[in-house]
Amino acid sequence: MKSIKFDKSGASEFSNTLHSRVNDYFKKTNQSRHGGRKMVVKTIVMLSIFLIPLITISSGIVTSVWLLFMLYILSGLGMAGVGMGVMHDAIHGSYSKNPVVNKYLGYTMNLIGANAGVWRIQHNVLHHTYTNIDHGDDDINAPFFLRFSPNAKRYWIHRFQYLYIWFFYGLSTISWITSKDFVRANRYNNMGLYKSGSDFRIELLKIASWKVFYYSYALVLPLIMVPLPAYIIILAFLSMHFVTGICISLVFQTAHILSDTTFPLPDDKGVISNEWIAHQLATTSNYSPKSSVFSWLIGGLNFQVEHHLFPNICHIHYKNLSRIVSETAQEFEVPYLVKTTFMKALSDHVKMLRQLGQA
Repeated sequence: MKSIKFDKSGASEFSNTLHSRVNDYFKKTNQSRHGGRKMVVKTIVMLSIFLIPLITISSGIVTSVWLLFMLYILSGLGMAGVGMGVMHDAIHGSYSKNPVVNKYLGYTMNLIGANAGVWRIQHNVLHHTYTNIDHGDDDINAPFFLRFSPNAKRYWIHRFQYLYIWFFYGLSTISWITSKDFVRANRYNNMGLYKSGSDFRIELLKIASWKVFYYSYALVLPLIMVPLPAYIIILAFLSMHFVTGICISLVFQTAHILSDTTFPLPDDKGVISNEWIAHQLATTSNYSPKSSVFSWLIGGLNFQVEHHLFPNICHIHYKNLSRIVSETAQEFEVPYLVKTTFMKALSDHVKMLRQLGQA
């Protein structure tokens, strides 16, 4: 990957002021930047929604096709909740001030079939650093039939992506639990993001081992215990992941792939004209800031601006921090993108997908 850097020609008064005000907020309120009891409660709730249906399925008492699908889909919603509201903070190190707690709760990513190590590189390193930059942000590094950036090559099939993309969003976590982690780990190894060949091989072994464990309890055990045809159980399992894929994709994509977010390119020296904090504000949007219930369910990710500016702060603080960020941005005449509702963000996301397919 070509080295990408951000303009550091001068210290930003906006950046310094914003960080000072956020620091003052935590001092004045005497709060920890981490999660505390609220995150413990959320963890218990989300893990329960994910695991209890699977335990019920594997008990052998489920004989109804509709009950089987209902339990798997409920587990899929819990899986999305674990991913967005538990794992996400843990891998960012914002769940707890104790690194050991963050490490082991980060393994909930492995528990739901993906891999924490690969996610840390893809999300923490590449997406958060190079948001919406081609060949930098791995979240917009899509297969040829999807186009998430105006700087990516356009094919004729992209004209229809706003229609068929929902199917591929649904398949996204199925890709995760099968091939994506291996493909990305290999790419990151070629990019030099693993320290040595030995580290890479160990990572591959970990990925494979966790996936065997996941398939064992989420699919193989139900195939043994549930007195229904195997194809029915497999379809129900896939429906769980389809629901999870849709939920996670829509939450993340509607924060970056919008008509008013930017997709900057580095100059011939690999430098982005904006400083990093201004880049994050230009490439990221909030949505539905007044819906506390929705925000709780999706791990505060409707406040993506605050998350990108302060990924080391737990999401339970984002709503309060958003007032500070928006007021400071207005004061310094810095863009602060927000959609009043999720449906408006989703509508604009579809609009952007159509634009990307036409030009």
